[in-house]
Amino acid sequence: MNDLNIALIEPEIPQNTGNISRTCAAIGAALHLVKPMGFAIDDRKLKRAGLDYWDKLEIYYYENLEEFLQKNAGEAMYFFSTKAPRRHTDVTYPKKVFLVFGKETAGLPEWLLQANPETSVRIPMRENLRSLNLSNSAAIGIYEVLRQRDFEGLESAGQPRTFDWE
Repeated sequence: MNDLNIALIEPEIPQNTGNISRTCAAIGAALHLVKPMGFAIDDRKLKRAGLDYWDKLEIYYYENLEEFLQKNAGEAMYFFSTKAPRRHTDVTYPKKVFLVFGKETAGLPEWLLQANPETSVRIPMRENLRSLNLSNSAAIGIYEVLRQRDFEGLESAGQPRTFDWE
């Protein structure tokens, strides 16, 4: 299993999961999908959002949240929620970590956040707004972990392309 793991608990929108899967493939993170999901894994919208990265993705499936928690017991998990008490940037993430995100319409279950107050984190945003988009939230969390690791193992400098305009 990978050092950086992204878990989506009951995702509902295929495009969000597709975008997150593409991000996971691009940076080498594992994706954990917890059922029930609001789409079939062969959904055309899911595949389109993930494009041609599916063969580069380490992916795991679970029948429910209890199975996910049981199979990954003892792992460091950080639960992203608008209801969490501290910022995602106030945490030093361990070498092996799970970033856990809830479904688009309801987030993570309250009992899970209450059981894990020290590892529940939020992405700052304006008051009285519901939440950020799930795929944006996952990318923000992922790239904070990568920033703390100085983007180890990732290409960090590109080369400008030259174009023949004639």
